[in-house]
Amino acid sequence: MPTTIILAASEIELSALTTERVLVMDFGSQYAQLIARRVREAQVYCEIVRHDLSVERIKQLSPKGIILSGGPNSVYEAGAPQCDPAIFTLGIPVLGICYGMQLACKALGGQVASAPAREYGRAYVEVQDNSDLFAGVHPRTEVWMSHGDQVTGIGEAFTPLAATETCPYAAVRHKQLPVYGLQFHPEVSHTVEGKQLLSNFLAGVCGASGSWRLEDFAESTIAAVRERVGADRVICGLSGGVDSAVVAALLSRAIGDQLSCILVDNGLLRKDEASAVIREFTGHFRSDLHVVAGEARFLGALSGVTEPQQKRKIIGGKFIDCFKQEAEAIQGAKYLAQGTLYPDVIESGAAADGPAATIKLHHNVGGLPEQLGFELIEPLRDLFKDEVRQLGLQLGLPEEIVWRHPFPGPGLAVRCLGEITKPKLEILREADSIVVGEIKAAGLYRSTSQAFAVLLPVQSVGVMGDSRTYESTVAVRCVNTDDFMTADWSHLPYDLLARISTRIINEIKGVNRVVYDISSKPPATIEWE
Repeated sequence: MPTTIILAASEIELSALTTERVLVMDFGSQYAQLIARRVREAQVYCEIVRHDLSVERIKQLSPKGIILSGGPNSVYEAGAPQCDPAIFTLGIPVLGICYGMQLACKALGGQVASAPAREYGRAYVEVQDNSDLFAGVHPRTEVWMSHGDQVTGIGEAFTPLAATETCPYAAVRHKQLPVYGLQFHPEVSHTVEGKQLLSNFLAGVCGASGSWRLEDFAESTIAAVRERVGADRVICGLSGGVDSAVVAALLSRAIGDQLSCILVDNGLLRKDEASAVIREFTGHFRSDLHVVAGEARFLGALSGVTEPQQKRKIIGGKFIDCFKQEAEAIQGAKYLAQGTLYPDVIESGAAADGPAATIKLHHNVGGLPEQLGFELIEPLRDLFKDEVRQLGLQLGLPEEIVWRHPFPGPGLAVRCLGEITKPKLEILREADSIVVGEIKAAGLYRSTSQAFAVLLPVQSVGVMGDSRTYESTVAVRCVNTDDFMTADWSHLPYDLLARISTRIINEIKGVNRVVYDISSKPPATIEWE
């Protein structure tokens, strides 16, 4: 796991802490980090790097293997992202996935063109060579395709390993060089034997031992923070979520009472959230906790605003104002710690400085250090949510903190669609409390990755008693996911959904309709805004 601690213009690099690593070269795929996650699941240290990383730098890192990610471009288009073709002749095993395969084949004498029959979704490949890469894989196996281009010729350099009905070169291997290509995506769960394929590449082809553990991340990060911070003070922003809690726990372990925490109560928190955070962090951490009462400032600035990105910008700006005012009163503070995770970074289009598209803004990604005058520490920046939870347990955090469902940085503002007002937020808080409470009572909270209510700017006709109503609609959103990069809607029992709906309509004045969101990510995002 890359232990990346961003410190303003400088970066502490801890690559030397491991002697065995695999590089994932990012060509703009939204699944580049998912590839890295699968590698880490195989207990192999992994770093995501730029697609144009120099050969000299690759030699310095001395990776056991290189994986080329997919991407949205066509390799034959002008300006398409490229890697230095010299990487294929370094003797380091290379696995190209989708775009990465096409890039490798084109560089080594193959041909790539627009496919006559594009493949999107599930497909079946017939394995033609079950040695090395396909060792232990069934002769006919289900995979996930997502491509418009494909390799149309492999010349004399490559040999085919697998094919589909419309893709004769679904997998290939170079005859002399340790270069492999897969047209399908082994990293996604829809490829049934994808983990086996990646394991074959990592252990069989690359010779990786699989000895890396998450504990190494905690130990090396704590040591690096302690060395860099020295005697200075670090400020950590708390939100009530697991991410900031784990950051605070990690920093508390590293620097003890040199840590000060700030909670900005922006009026956009969940029901009783502020009091719960105060109770947890004064009791469990006994930390220097500062609470800023900022509801009036935030709601005043959001009055009349309906556009989602504008909401996020306003909240980010007001957060900086409140945070800065409180931080200036803390003596000796030099660093600001944030609980940024990799899904935050990739959705903001900033992953590995790659060409990924921006999906939505996150106010905790960039901006704050420049405004506040602090150097930035983001010790969780390369971790997924499930890895953060594991780390929290290793650091001794209570399970009720570690397993709390994620909560977005902008808070209820992205779950209150349309204009934000205090009365609407009160409705949303009560509805959200009912949703979470009923799921906990049903014993499904831990098996549901994220559950919450959304207040829609939609009113509809209803009947209560003998009277006609024209009131608001609440949407219930529950998803299951391993990494929050992809997610499916939770198939909750009908009787549970019925209880949630009945309680919301009966107990919350102003709501007469409840709907259940059954969209997956992608194409939808988990949050509605």
